[in-house]
Amino acid sequence: MGQGNALVVGATGQVGRAAVRALVADGWEVTAASRGGGRDERWPAEVRSVALDRNEEGALATALGDGCDVLVDIVGYHAGHGRQLTGLADRIGSAVVVSSGAVYEDDRGRSFDTQEEPDGFPAYPVPIPESWPTVAPGEGTYGTRKVALERELLAAGEALPTTVLRAGAIHGPYCPGPRELWFVKRALDRRPVRVLAYDGASRFHPVHVDNLGELVRLAAADPGTRVLNGGDPEAPTVAEIGAAIDAVVGVESETVLIEGAPEGTVGLTPWTAPHPVVYDMGAAQRELGYRPVVSYADSLPATVAYLSRRVAELEWRQAFPGLAKYGVDFFDYAAEDAWLAAHA
Repeated sequence: MGQGNALVVGATGQVGRAAVRALVADGWEVTAASRGGGRDERWPAEVRSVALDRNEEGALATALGDGCDVLVDIVGYHAGHGRQLTGLADRIGSAVVVSSGAVYEDDRGRSFDTQEEPDGFPAYPVPIPESWPTVAPGEGTYGTRKVALERELLAAGEALPTTVLRAGAIHGPYCPGPRELWFVKRALDRRPVRVLAYDGASRFHPVHVDNLGELVRLAAADPGTRVLNGGDPEAPTVAEIGAAIDAVVGVESETVLIEGAPEGTVGLTPWTAPHPVVYDMGAAQRELGYRPVVSYADSLPATVAYLSRRVAELEWRQAFPGLAKYGVDFFDYAAEDAWLAAHA
């Protein structure tokens, strides 16, 4: 017996592809909606693809038709998107919406929004529970917009039961801003040394797309109004990530540690932080029976293969605009060589 019908909004992004696969495998009849109306080569033929620009007036209502049993929203980013879903609650059985761990603030009011300020990086408890305070809702930043989205949806209560998934550092194939590229490109370029700030101990809890897909699957089958963190079974240090990627590529690299902060771009990685960011996954286990379907290390071969293909085809900034948008040259080898020479 099938589970019912599901509409996935943002289906051809990195998380959407995995969510569609997980739902189909669990017996859902899935409509995959994206702006281009494309498909993933791993989807079975029965997945229906439709083109949808949710920002066009009435477009989402048209895509819904007579309604769906569950709507999975991968690309909801602000309060307006929340109101869009609650306004169609009479045609949506329940919703699963991807938010972000970037919503949390520490007990001094610091968050990812303040991380560029002096002493602005948040010091969270380890791990962070879903009950931990968040930034205030608003339209100013990514984090405040996500909180505004969450509040619109959670306020609907039984009118639209919604599971909000606060995702960690998402990784896997099709990621537009893959943190793993920092190590993969160095390995491919045969850089013999990696310089890591904060003694290589930085931790930013990752979550593989297949683990997020599993959370979507479980929440779709068990509707409710709840907030859950989304993370892998482990939160490795940046040094451990580098060693794991080297093992996949088949290289041996020397790791040079900086005790404190990066010196310019030297020692800076996409995970670098003075305090750990680790999400508590206990609630997902208790409420949904969540068990990760893949570990960080076991997921790496597919990720490394994907990243290697992309940088063989395009310069890294073109291949991964989500990483280039930070305006940082993560591969400034000349600066690294100069620093190494000065600290020989």
